[in-house]
Amino acid sequence: MFMDWIWGLLGGLMIGAAGALYLLGNGRIMGASGIIGRIVDAKGSQAFEAAAFVAAMIAVPAVIALIWLPGTETHLTSDWVIIAVAGLLVGLGTRIANGCTSGHGVCGMSRLSPRGIVATLVFMASGIASVALFRHVLEII
Repeated sequence: MFMDWIWGLLGGLMIGAAGALYLLGNGRIMGASGIIGRIVDAKGSQAFEAAAFVAAMIAVPAVIALIWLPGTETHLTSDWVIIAVAGLLVGLGTRIANGCTSGHGVCGMSRLSPRGIVATLVFMASGIASVALFRHVLEII
């Protein structure tokens, strides 16, 4: 149990530091959905910068997991349909909320943004309700 909260703390510190560095370096809020949108919409250096950020967002945790946590279980379902539907719903939610967990939850709440706080409360409540329904009631996941 002790190491679980340590890993959570370290992960939170890394996300917070990445958000602060991104804001200091680019003058923009670090929201993953907005950054991914810039890959699609932007041209030239903006698209390259956004793609580099997304690649680092995927590569750094993967490298850390390979070095420090080989063989760690994720408890992710093996049903690809559920994974695809969940991903599409997350994408839809980020469009409706005008941002994602990193934009609203990490950066918005740290700036005491009312919109970020409300969005975070809504997506946390939705996530809790979804897990309660799909795991404990319907037993799909």
